[in-house]
Amino acid sequence: MAGSDTAPFLSQADDPDDGPVSGTPGLPGSLGNPKPGEPEVLDREALQRITGLSPGRSMLIVGVLCYINLLNYMDRFTVAGVLPDIEQFFSIGDSSSGLIQTAFISSYMVLAPVFGYLGDRYNRKYLMCGGIAFWSLVTLGSSFIPRERFWLLLLTRGLVGVGEASYSTIAPTLIADLFVADQRSQMLSVFYFAIPVGSGLGYIAGSKVKDVAGDWHWALRVTPGLGVVAVLLLFLVVREPPRGAVERHSDSPPLSPTSWWADLRALARNLIFGLITCLTGVLGVGLGVEISRRLRRSNPRADPLVCAAGLLGSAPFLFLSLACARGSIVATYIFIFVGETLLSMNWAIVADILLYVVIPTRRSTAEAFQIVLSHLLGDAGSPYLIGLISDRLRRGWPPSFLSEFRALQFSLMLCAFVGALGGAAFLGTAIFIESDRRRAQLYVQGLLREPEPTDDRIVVPQQGRSTRVPLSSVLI
Repeated sequence: MAGSDTAPFLSQADDPDDGPVSGTPGLPGSLGNPKPGEPEVLDREALQRITGLSPGRSMLIVGVLCYINLLNYMDRFTVAGVLPDIEQFFSIGDSSSGLIQTAFISSYMVLAPVFGYLGDRYNRKYLMCGGIAFWSLVTLGSSFIPRERFWLLLLTRGLVGVGEASYSTIAPTLIADLFVADQRSQMLSVFYFAIPVGSGLGYIAGSKVKDVAGDWHWALRVTPGLGVVAVLLLFLVVREPPRGAVERHSDSPPLSPTSWWADLRALARNLIFGLITCLTGVLGVGLGVEISRRLRRSNPRADPLVCAAGLLGSAPFLFLSLACARGSIVATYIFIFVGETLLSMNWAIVADILLYVVIPTRRSTAEAFQIVLSHLLGDAGSPYLIGLISDRLRRGWPPSFLSEFRALQFSLMLCAFVGALGGAAFLGTAIFIESDRRRAQLYVQGLLREPEPTDDRIVVPQQGRSTRVPLSSVLI
């Protein structure tokens, strides 16, 4: 079986002459000729014939990609776990320490389109191998920077963005070329589940490795070692599937890349929703912070109340945006704009709440668990859940594009109700926010001590004296 990894680096990885050919239309195990209005379904034999990879090998590739994605986010949040130590070592303030993340995100943001261009045209496996190896070396080197060279730390964190951009933009496309339909959704949900887990592990690993080693530099030396393992797994396990083969008919010509400008022009037609999301995110965050700041003067519970108002207010607009989707696209965009603006109001406020109800020595751990739980209960499993509900709805309907639209429309309406539940939870938070914040403040000031572990023994008179015996023995 010919593999596309034989292609030289920075050459077309999925030449149709090198890859496996698809089956004959209409035969078992091939693509076949689906009836009009019915979704195209591929069995395992057809997928293996098209991709040149067995189902087990495809699953193993996804496992490797998930491991690297986990490592990717571990490295991203390891620095946050030791940030106070970095500030002390380099004698910098909060503004300078904030530049560490700014340098990384700026590099990551600028280079993502570059690797997007390369990933659409050249061997994706080797691009990822090179990027992860480079990222691991730079991260390791950043742990040896002397205290008078803070600018060099900013430079290395910026270079880390090179490696992460090479992976984050490419890995999902490999999964897309290995699976279709529900299987693809399931694999992507597993892949992105590594984001909250890796983020939380990064916080924990950074702080705990520093505690064990007694030096924060060792926290930056964990992920490079794991990065070497990632490169080896990529090189030995991952194989490049032909691009788009699982989505085209056997008699269709192979896909060829177009020019980058043609790609951008085509993508620009689909970016209306993305632009609305960007704009409403900026507007909502700023609006939420400002409203909360003004209300705090008269109401100490302002933070959770603003979050509750945002979520409760967004729910009906998100519901209406889905209800109007088939009738008026303009009305849909208007409702989405209002709904997402209200939804974004809680982002910065939630982070602030978490920090002032938790004492400083536990904030990294609290951030880690907040990240894990928020993604675990949110975007880690919700795409799969929405897709599962949609599939169940479609089972009882005749196959058509309208039934697919209606099924997805109804399943997405669940998000509006979940948002309303979130608003109710914030209202409950408002009841306890003052006492929790006051307790954390008193603890930091040394005016409050944690209660000792409860003693489950009771005093029982014994021959003129009192003695303590376990409560369990009395109950027995």
